Amino acid sequence: MAWNPSPEVAAARDFGNKFNAKQVIILYITETPQGDAIAYASYGKTRKLCDGAVPIADAAFDAACEVMSNAR
Repeated sequence: MAWNPSPEVAAARDFGNKFNAKQVIILYITETPQGDAIAYASYGKTRKLCDGAVPIADAAFDAACEVMSNAR
């Protein structure tokens, strides 16, 4: 599996290691000059698990975006 040094993926990886999780998805919301922005990071212990976390993270991201847009 390719090493991803981004701080967001590092946080997901650290969580996975600390809690012995096979897959981790972190959704987070930040404030930007344009308003709130939502993003995610995903991690899997193996390449296969990492690849499998992406569609789950995509679905969670889409659902969170829909909730955020309806809340405005």
